[in-house]
Amino acid sequence: MIELPIFKCRASGAGALMTNPRNKNEALSETTKTFVHEWIKENIYGVKKQISSKEINKGIEFEDMAIDKAIEWLDLPFAIKNEKRFEDDFFTGEPDLVLQDSVHDIKNSWDAFTFPLFDTEIPTKGYEYQVQVYMHLTGLKKASVDYVLLNTPETPWSMEIDYTHLDKKFRIKTFEFEYDSEIIAKLQERVLLIREYINTLITNL
Repeated sequence: MIELPIFKCRASGAGALMTNPRNKNEALSETTKTFVHEWIKENIYGVKKQISSKEINKGIEFEDMAIDKAIEWLDLPFAIKNEKRFEDDFFTGEPDLVLQDSVHDIKNSWDAFTFPLFDTEIPTKGYEYQVQVYMHLTGLKKASVDYVLLNTPETPWSMEIDYTHLDKKFRIKTFEFEYDSEIIAKLQERVLLIREYINTLITNL
C-alpha cells in the first residue's frame, strides 16, 4: 500500500473543499474529488501540476511589486512581505501580509476589465475561504483580500497598458472579512472526509 502524507488543506485550495455535492447522498463534490485526485498524484509521482496562463504569470512575476503597492496605497504601518508558513493539524498557508491585528492576501488583476472596481462582494468566493484559513492559523480575527491593478504587461497580441496616471482609488480594491468559526469547522469536517476518501482510493489501487 502506498504511504502518503496526512492530507492538510492548503489555504489556497480551501475553495475547492467548500463546494457542495449536487447529489445529497455524496459526501464530497466532484470539484473536491478532482482536487484530491491531483493532490494524490502530486505525492505519488513527486511533481506539481503545472498551470500556466497570462493572469497567473503576471501574478507570479509581479507579486512583490503588488504587495509593495498594497502596503503603500493602504498605508499599512510597518508591513513587510510575510515569509512564514503557518500550519496546524488541518491546514497550511502562507499569507502575503501578517499585521498586528489582521492578515492581507494580495491579488494581482490582469487588466482593468478583471479588476473588481464596482463589485460589492468578493468576485471569487474561494478567496474568502483562503483568508479564513489564514485567520485561523494566525489567531487573528480580521482579514482582507486586496486586488491591485498594475500595468498590464505586453503580450505577443497586445501592447502594455499603463495605469500609472490613475488615482490609487482606481487601482486597489479591498474586501474585508471577520473570522468565521463555522466556516473553519466545515473545512475541518471536509478535511476528515477527504482523509477517509484518500484511504479508500489508495486501498483500491
